[in-house]
Amino acid sequence: MNSANDLTILISDKNLDPQLKTIALKVQASERISFDEGVALYEKGELAYLGVLANFIREQRHGNKTYFNRNFHIEPTNLCVYDCKFCSYSRLIKQRSEGWELTMEEMLNIVRKYDDQPVTEVHIVGGVLPQYDMAFYTELFRKIHEHRPELHVKALTPVEYHYIFKKAKVDYATGMRLMKEAGLESMPGGGAEIFHPEVREQIAKDKCTGEQWLQIHEEWHKLGQRSNATILYGHIEQFWHRVDHMEQLRQLQDKTGGFQTFIPLKFRNQDNQMSHIKEVSVIEDLRNYAISRIYLDNFDHIKAYWAMISRSTAQLALNFGVDDIDGTLDDTTKIYSMAGAEEQNPAMSTAELVELIKQVGRHPVERDTLYNVVTDYSNYQPEEKPGARFYKLPVLN
Repeated sequence: MNSANDLTILISDKNLDPQLKTIALKVQASERISFDEGVALYEKGELAYLGVLANFIREQRHGNKTYFNRNFHIEPTNLCVYDCKFCSYSRLIKQRSEGWELTMEEMLNIVRKYDDQPVTEVHIVGGVLPQYDMAFYTELFRKIHEHRPELHVKALTPVEYHYIFKKAKVDYATGMRLMKEAGLESMPGGGAEIFHPEVREQIAKDKCTGEQWLQIHEEWHKLGQRSNATILYGHIEQFWHRVDHMEQLRQLQDKTGGFQTFIPLKFRNQDNQMSHIKEVSVIEDLRNYAISRIYLDNFDHIKAYWAMISRSTAQLALNFGVDDIDGTLDDTTKIYSMAGAEEQNPAMSTAELVELIKQVGRHPVERDTLYNVVTDYSNYQPEEKPGARFYKLPVLN
């Protein structure tokens, strides 16, 4: 694979659209593309073209390295005070019989379950309910750290923090500082959806605005901490809404440098209020990963959740700008499966993740949450699985 050569060949194509050629030349020169050029990529960029550009950037930054981590999820509740139209996971409080509400001890028991396993991260995210307040989460974070100090706590989205801080009557800066002091170490990227109000008010009008989402991440970054960012694509938004979303992230990243990873999340239409909307194709998924990699020049990593898009699509995505496919999960999340993801019981062993990455010629690297290398599996040889044994039988003449 020679991504630089592929890009040179592409640029020399006399039939290439002039605007697309200009964009390709900018990518080759590591120059930033504009908002209008981002929209042009969605409107004009064919899959092969986008793949060449995105793979060039991916290999310039990471070579063949593909990251994953050993993690598990805690989902405190699927009940929620908000009513997001796209959500297949949450249930309103009046539907309490269809949900779960974990106690603190139940959550700590999930942590204890992994005491003898080399996991590096617990990912905590779920619905929004009054009892999961400032006191609850600060105590939970402290108890997790008391029990297992080296376990990285990545927890809660601005949707949850906005509600928690409002209820506690503290501002975002104070709230994030208190969470850090309690043991919070990084923030996941959820709850971003689409920032632009004309879309957000149709699909998630109850919860924090796009501006508030960005403000909470900014306060977290000011504390010297890292976080991720997402987009929910493939529903009622137009291409320019996606670019507007990424532009706002790019501007905040220019300001703080606190984002690590961008994670495009595909809208799934199972069992939610937007089930009438057809899901986009795998080709559009790959196009979106590629454009994300091209546009977000100040983000180090682009991640694909294998549990959401399937193992095979995750493998394809590694040639379209993606350099991270998340973690082992160990079937600890229902967020994807309840939305209709291909993986209904999302769990992979480390050996399976390593093999998945190696099958497409990439180098598997286990990382911790902050992208420090835990183990480089580039030369890893899996143990032979026991197979059928055959015995030579005597031949009678």
